[in-house]
Amino acid sequence: MSWMTDSFAPKVNKMAKNPWVASVQSAILTAMPMVFIGSFATILSIVKDYWKGFPDFSLLSTFSFGLFSLFLAYLIPEAVMNNKGHKEVSKQAGLAGLAFFLILVYPTLTAEGQIVFDLNSFGTGGMIAALLAGLFVGIIMNLFSKWKFIDEDSAIPDFVAVWFNTLIPIIVILLIGWIFTFELQINLYNVVNSIFSPLINLGQGFWGFVLINFLGFAFLYTFGISSWVLYPVISAIALPAIAQNQANFEAGKEVTSIFTNEAVNLFLIGGGGATLSLCIMLAFMAKSQRLKMIGKASLVPSIFNINEPIVFGAPIAFNPILMIPMWINGLVGPILTWVVMKIGFVPIPHQPFQLWYLPAPIQSWIITESFRGLILFVVLFAISWLIYYPFFKVYDKQAVIQDAELAEEE
Repeated sequence: MSWMTDSFAPKVNKMAKNPWVASVQSAILTAMPMVFIGSFATILSIVKDYWKGFPDFSLLSTFSFGLFSLFLAYLIPEAVMNNKGHKEVSKQAGLAGLAFFLILVYPTLTAEGQIVFDLNSFGTGGMIAALLAGLFVGIIMNLFSKWKFIDEDSAIPDFVAVWFNTLIPIIVILLIGWIFTFELQINLYNVVNSIFSPLINLGQGFWGFVLINFLGFAFLYTFGISSWVLYPVISAIALPAIAQNQANFEAGKEVTSIFTNEAVNLFLIGGGGATLSLCIMLAFMAKSQRLKMIGKASLVPSIFNINEPIVFGAPIAFNPILMIPMWINGLVGPILTWVVMKIGFVPIPHQPFQLWYLPAPIQSWIITESFRGLILFVVLFAISWLIYYPFFKVYDKQAVIQDAELAEEE
């Protein structure tokens, strides 16, 4: 506990605040509304399953979630420049990132003067390429920001100075893309994806699925380290997976990728560590008035899968008595979800759905499009209750004694 508190947690939190890591996180979060729109399209597609005359809104997903990599290509270098203190050239960096990514995905130029792109590369299939393209552009733009043709003290208007100060770095960026793509005929998009394919394969395996989710949504969280620290890694695995599942389903092929955000949301009942059951115990079963008050105040957020009030208010974080059951649930949830999907009892998600704040039973039905998803919810909730209950009783007993001691001191 001392090592985690004094050494590990501060270092990880420092890493999360690193401008490069923070830029990736910020870019992904900025683009999340476009993923939400894809989720609304999923809800509408369910209506179409029961009402054949209902309009097809799938193109809403194509031009929102389906352009996710394109958005990141702009947002990452823009965020890097903002975080590195070069806000005046952030938009130019974003435009350079967009241009470099479009070269990176290896477009085809026809004799008629048309340019042809693979639409799949604009979606989450090109996410890793977009991440690296954005960071590369950020590195070049940040490097050249130290050398300026026109100083800040010049009488030339600022916007004109920005034009000339960004010419060379943007030319360097585009030249590198041009050399690889059009001169050397190297498909950097495929090269990047092939390099990172072991990461994707690891995440889609049993141990990758269980350990990454355990670390992000249970273990690190109990030490006050947000799951957003691992979000770039999780997104690089999960978002391309749901896009591939969607493509396979529409093509009549087998859906096989389990590690998707949609599958993960199935066991985050009340938030990371499935804390909804604990919140209900605190609200209605605690003898400690302090814990009862915390439970009631946290109940509505917990129903909508927001559990910071429980994790940091009960608290679970840095509390060995409640950390242990959260760790156990952090392992049981992913294990059970992976197994039931692997054996085919619960359908693997094939539509993007990122409305994680919907109550768990509703999510379970929408994500799996099956009542077996509701059965999985009931089983996971019951298991989480059984796991938390003995630890809750111990902690509640201690809290009653602590409350009495505090009352005497007053």
